[in-house]
Amino acid sequence: MVGANPKFQTSDHVGQVTPPGATRHALTLLAQHGAGSHRWRWIALLSVLVLLSLVLVQSGKAPNAEMLAANSQTSGDTFDDRFPAPQFNDRFSGASEPFVPRQSADAPRKRMAQVDPAPYRVASLAPTVPYQRPAREEQTTLVSLKSSAFPYLGNNPRTDEPFLNGQDETYNDNRVLMHVPENFDVRKPGVIVVFFHGNGATLERDVRDRQLVPQQISDAGVNAVLLAPQLAVDAADSSAGKFWQRGGLKRFVTESSEHLARLYGDPGTARAFANMPVVIVGYSGGFVPAAWSLEVGGLGNRVRGVFLLDAVYGELDKFASWIVDNRSGFFVSAYTQYTKRHDNELMQMLKEKGIAIAEDMDGPLRPGSVVFVETPEGVTHRDYVTHAWTENPVKEVLVKMAATPALTRMAAGTPSPASR
Repeated sequence: MVGANPKFQTSDHVGQVTPPGATRHALTLLAQHGAGSHRWRWIALLSVLVLLSLVLVQSGKAPNAEMLAANSQTSGDTFDDRFPAPQFNDRFSGASEPFVPRQSADAPRKRMAQVDPAPYRVASLAPTVPYQRPAREEQTTLVSLKSSAFPYLGNNPRTDEPFLNGQDETYNDNRVLMHVPENFDVRKPGVIVVFFHGNGATLERDVRDRQLVPQQISDAGVNAVLLAPQLAVDAADSSAGKFWQRGGLKRFVTESSEHLARLYGDPGTARAFANMPVVIVGYSGGFVPAAWSLEVGGLGNRVRGVFLLDAVYGELDKFASWIVDNRSGFFVSAYTQYTKRHDNELMQMLKEKGIAIAEDMDGPLRPGSVVFVETPEGVTHRDYVTHAWTENPVKEVLVKMAATPALTRMAAGTPSPASR
């Protein structure tokens, strides 16, 4: 290189740095001593020849190893001069060069002794194993529904007066406890259990945790799901709210179907849930929404069973009418001393209409079965959902129901008079 500050300087035969003006100095010596000394002429001539050859080497070729070593110790060089940044073509091949992927030093170890592995693997479009549906877990949740019992802004049918203020927190909870067991299969015959809790209850504290209704349904091992609407919150009140209205139960089940389908894990099954048979379970003060759902609920013979847990405190005519008009379903009433009088009265009403009655749970439940079960003294009303004539009576009734397939299959035909 040439210029005021050359990058590489010429070097003589002993490896010392020679300034660019050395050639001019040698010619000056030759001119000064050329006339007086033969020896000086030869020295000057040889110096010129050596310096000229080095200049030619520098101008036509890259510096040799000795020159680089000399430059590496020159204090005027920079880091960029000594270690130039890699160029694009140092890292990536050009258009005319084959692409060779870089491999880390431990690549042979990662290949785990594979012989001549291919540079890449092609994914197969065909599955290597048959598809299996992932295992489901049981699901329990609270969902707000417009069609739930409250808030209710209509009239109380007993007095035909406007109902209590719908903004009161006691009558303003529209949540529903929903439960889908892990073994539930929507493709098989099954039922929706609608559970009406008693007075002074909440869904979480009582229905789920104390009365264990979701657990009893799961432990029964039957193909059933649960809907439990919140009634009057923790209050001594049996009001039915929207279940007083004509078609109230049908609207409730229809709206619930989409949520049950999502909880099940397949939104496309909403139609199956919307047409599934229903079993109504009423405990204590839950007898009011249970009776009105039978009278005006709008589901007709889709209601395949009624199970009352110490709950016959009134509405006897509604229960009797449903039993007489719906011989495709079953009716079970288990009672203590608190409701014994009303249960005996209902039994007498049914006998007068020619309805056969059983007074134990020893036999199977069939379409048309009517069973009244008196429980012994010592059984408390508060614990009746888990301790009646047997432990976990909800589970017991569902097991007996499932033994008769006709109770869980959808029946064809016209609705019964109970759908009015």
